Parts: sequence; structure tokens; C-alpha cells
Amino acid sequence: MKSIYDRTSVVALLLVTVLLAASCGSGDDPVTIGAIYPLSGPQSVGGIEEFRGVKIAAELANRQGGVRGRPIRLDQVDVPVAEAAPGAVAQLADRGVDLLLGSYGSTISSPAAAAAVGRGRLFWETGAVGKMAGADAGRGGLVFRMAPTGGVLGRTAVSFVAEQLAPKLGRAPGSLRWAVVSVDDVYGEAVAEGALVELRRRGLPVVGELAYDPNHYDPKAAVRRIAALRPDVLFVVAYLEDGVALRRETVRQHVPLLASIGTSSSYCMPQFGAELGRDAVGLFASDKPDTHGINPKGLAEGARVLLTEADAAYKAAYGESMTAPALAGFAGGWALFRHVLPAAKSTKPADVAAAARAVKVPRGALPNGSGIDFASPDRPDASANLAASSVIWQWAGMNRREVVWPPEFATAPLNALPIAR
Repeated sequence: MKSIYDRTSVVALLLVTVLLAASCGSGDDPVTIGAIYPLSGPQSVGGIEEFRGVKIAAELANRQGGVRGRPIRLDQVDVPVAEAAPGAVAQLADRGVDLLLGSYGSTISSPAAAAAVGRGRLFWETGAVGKMAGADAGRGGLVFRMAPTGGVLGRTAVSFVAEQLAPKLGRAPGSLRWAVVSVDDVYGEAVAEGALVELRRRGLPVVGELAYDPNHYDPKAAVRRIAALRPDVLFVVAYLEDGVALRRETVRQHVPLLASIGTSSSYCMPQFGAELGRDAVGLFASDKPDTHGINPKGLAEGARVLLTEADAAYKAAYGESMTAPALAGFAGGWALFRHVLPAAKSTKPADVAAAARAVKVPRGALPNGSGIDFASPDRPDASANLAASSVIWQWAGMNRREVVWPPEFATAPLNALPIAR
């Protein structure tokens, strides 16, 4: 017969075995996160790059133990157009996925965020800058956007021209006549509105505003309208194809601009310079940085090391350095995977949202120059990351872009290069 001591030992041993098994099961149970990006369709170039950045972030995070020992698994659904976003959210929700990230495209981000909130899911935007489905999505407390908002990009563009470029041109800011041209959607509206608010705040003259449908427009007629306004500075919020077409027509019609500045999805993209060649030289863009478009001296030491590691992993996987969308995807994914999720009580949307609002990371601590500091749900900018960073690019030569502002991230000095006219 076994003694009481022997029976107690057996019970204790069984208890330890059960606890260990439960612990191992928990550690092996993945944290599944839905990924909604356009891998096909008109926004696929940037969508693929941004999703690749997220994938590299997940891989590096898993090397460091994932989320408290649980590996991160991405459940990806292709969203080629905005109309596909609600269905993609529904697919993931039906599979039991509570946390979603996306989406690169502003037109996709807005319906995706609304659909996610409608199903009680958390939506984490890594790159889009346009308006979301009313700030009600943000006020619900389940939407978070890591990238700078379109309003920030618009305001930054105006501030840069007024404070930095105008003196280089030998002009007082108030003597420069502005025209604002934008696509007529949530992306164009957000950026143009930010620019116009800043122009009016500074009392700078706006000679005209033009919104157009990027799918149905006449670049010749649009530029004739621009020329009739006689602007000194042209601010353009466009996608790649229409941005190139408008710029070509501006040069063909010899519109005598002193300066032109655009933003994401066109003026900042390498393809923009490749297609325009010499006609892009001298133009500026207000946008996010890429791997080589940010001076690492402006980053915290840990962010510099992470940027090098992430870019090496990206090159090994895809044969090139991280573009601006890829870096945005990586930084946005990393913020969720390594800063927010480990701080959450659980992976339930409400707990992750509470952790996201509580986590504070200073600007420059992420490899794209951003930090983490989300506006509270009761503010008009409820979903915005107040520590997001943006830069000013300049086309400094044929197929050569440089970041010229702000100084801590600049890779080259600002030059008031003449633009083609």
C-alpha cells in the first residue's frame, strides 16, 4: 500500500504535468490577426509593399517570442477595391478573428474600419491617411491609425513652403498665390482640407480649389483651369496615374509655377520620378519616409538597430529595401505586435484598445521616426497617432529623391531648384 506521502506526490506530479501542458498549449496557441490589403487591383503596388512590411514585423516579433510566448499568425484577405472591404471583414470575423490590420489605401480603410467596428472588432491602420468612416469609428474606441493623417500631411506641406521654401525663393509667404487640386474622395478630401485650414490660419492667399474624379477627368482641361488661376504654388493631392498626367500637362502648357508640392500616392513615389524624368525635378512631397529616406541619426538607438535588421530581412525576402509603404507597414505592425499586444490583459478587442491608449512611445523610437500616442476616444481626431512622423521629400535630380525636412531626418539640404514650366 502506498503511503499518504506517496499519494500526495503523485497528485502533485499530476498537477504540475497538467499545468505545464496548459502552459505549453497557451504558448503554442497563435495570436491570429486579420490583414486587409489590396494585393490586386489599382492600389496593389503599395498594398503589396505595406503587407510585406507587416509580414517582416510579424516574423521578427516571433523570433523575439511573439506575444508572451504565443506566435503571431496573419490571416490575409485580398481587398482589391473599397467595395470588397466589408466582405473581407465579414470573412475574418466569421473565422473568429478579433483583431484586424490594414490597409494602405484610404478608400479601403474607411469602409474596413466601419465594418470592423460594426462587428466589435479592433481595426489597426498601418498606412492610410484619408478620413475614416466618420470619426464615429474612432470615437467607438476600436480604431487606431499609426500613420500621420491626411490633415497633418496637408498642414505640414503648407508650413514647409511658408517657413522654409519661401525664404529660399526670395518671397514673403503672403505674396505667394496658392491653388489646391485634389482627388474627390476620402484621401483627397482629408489632405486638401488640412492644407486649406493651414492656409487660412496663416492668412495666405488661395486663388482656387479644384476637386476631380480620378477615374473620369480631362488633364488638359484641368490644367487650363489651373493656369487661369495664375498660382505661384500648386498643391496636388493625386494618385500616381493622374498625378503624372497632370504634371505632364502642366509642363506642356508652360504654367509658370514657382513651386509645386504633392503628397502620398503620387509625388513621393519612385514611379512618379521614373515616369516624369526631368519634369519631376524640383517638386516636393509631404509624406512618410522609406528606409533610405530617413536619417538614422534622428532615431533612437533601438530604432536604428531595428531599422537595419528589418531592412536586411526585407531584402533577403524580396530583393530590395523597404519602400515608404513597406516601412509604414513594418513600423505599424511592430507597434501592435511588440508594444501594444504584450501590454494588453488579453487579445480581446476592448483589452487591446485599452492597452493601445495606455502605451506611450516617444517620437523617433520606431524605425520610421514615429512613436505611439493615440488621441482619446472623445476627441475629434480620436483614432489618430499624435506621435506619427512625416517628412518633406524633394526631387533633387533625375530619379533622385531626398528628404530635406525636418532637419533630424533630412538626408540632404533644401535647395530651391527651378521646376520645369
